Amino acid sequence: MFHLANRRTFLGQGLTGLGSIALSRLLAAEQTGGSSIITHKPKVKRVIFLSMSGGPSHLETFDFKPKLREMHGKPMPESFTKGQQLAQLQGKALTCMGAQHDFARHGKAGIEIANVLPNIAKHADEIAVIRSMHTKQINHDPAQAFLNSGSIIPGRPSMGSWVLYGLGSESQSLPGFVVLTSQGGGQAQPISSRQWSSGFLPGHLQGVEFQSAGDPVHYVRNLPGNTSESQKQLIQAVNRLNRLNAQQSRDPEIATRIEQYELAFRMQASVPELMAYEGESKETLELYGCKPGDGSFASNCLLARRLAERGVRFIQLYHRGWDHHGEVKSGVAATSKLVDQGTAALLTDLKRRGMLDDTLVVWGGEFGRTPMAQGDGRDHHIKAFSIFLAGGGIKGGIVHGETDELGYDIARDPVSVHDLHATLLHLLGIDHQQFTYRFQGLDQKLTGVEPAAVVKQILS
Repeated sequence: MFHLANRRTFLGQGLTGLGSIALSRLLAAEQTGGSSIITHKPKVKRVIFLSMSGGPSHLETFDFKPKLREMHGKPMPESFTKGQQLAQLQGKALTCMGAQHDFARHGKAGIEIANVLPNIAKHADEIAVIRSMHTKQINHDPAQAFLNSGSIIPGRPSMGSWVLYGLGSESQSLPGFVVLTSQGGGQAQPISSRQWSSGFLPGHLQGVEFQSAGDPVHYVRNLPGNTSESQKQLIQAVNRLNRLNAQQSRDPEIATRIEQYELAFRMQASVPELMAYEGESKETLELYGCKPGDGSFASNCLLARRLAERGVRFIQLYHRGWDHHGEVKSGVAATSKLVDQGTAALLTDLKRRGMLDDTLVVWGGEFGRTPMAQGDGRDHHIKAFSIFLAGGGIKGGIVHGETDELGYDIARDPVSVHDLHATLLHLLGIDHQQFTYRFQGLDQKLTGVEPAAVVKQILS
């Protein structure tokens, strides 16, 4: 086996493109022993995670509770809440609030879905609804961090970075992990860039945020008078210096710097092509109900499909607008209207292109909302919430788990955030227990140190 310095020297003498890519792969492999992490046949190639930021109310979307409606306006039984952690309702009189929207049964299994999500409801036979999710964090930023990285400790890698680290990207001209954001319909909680950080993993694995309107990447076009050839020569010169530095310092982040320079150069050609929507049919644009690049969630869904087609491994769409401490009835209706058509269009579009079979789509937020009223809204709730999954390896038309009669706690088949991570990795062909990265003397995992299990009941 060559020593690291010799390998770097060898690669440093090669051409910029292949040399730098190989160098970064060697450095990443060196820190993990270079062993393969694929343990079984994967069901999907990529993940599109539709993050409903702010905490959608499960009680107004996917978990109808007739008993809660019966008790509307009555005191919440103390047996449910005594000694429990609440957010802004702690120490206050607690009153039941029934579902503010009607539900109907959909699909062959008659899954109950709120009427504010009519387009998603049409896909009832393709989705698996989990009504028994729970989490540990009751405030937005730490709850999002826990959902994304499995930890609230700063510096932990996001799930997108973990996936990219394990499997790499199928695209050489676009980032392997892309993030898009939109907002509207309710209070829009800020989202920190740490939510797509690579943490202690190599820096080139972090998510790249694309702008939802205009050019998705700033400065992607050459300045006047600067040609692609002159840009290429500049990058080659800079990277020759970077490789000389790598030989001396053995700093793994230099490989990140080399790869990012070259990726940026390739993106100057690939991003304009990505945004060339002229090839999209009128029917497709009407399906999504958006103008491409208008900053809407629906436009981001269309872009997500185009990114998936081009080999991007992990695509995360945040919609900021689900934090309904007040006016939950009108707020849920407004936010649902902004995400319902785009979500359904994405599922339809992927399916008709034959891509849903090898794509995992996840829809959900960081926590749920309380069965107790907060004025005419609902507070944060960590004991129970709902998400759904669709795509390759997912058994459609089912509901997994159940909450109690008031939607407060889980009555059957609890699913933790780490269980969700284990399931996501499993569908990608990765055993979460064996998928580790050595950091600070410990084998770190996305699923942490507590027990986690694949939710096999939702798998086809």
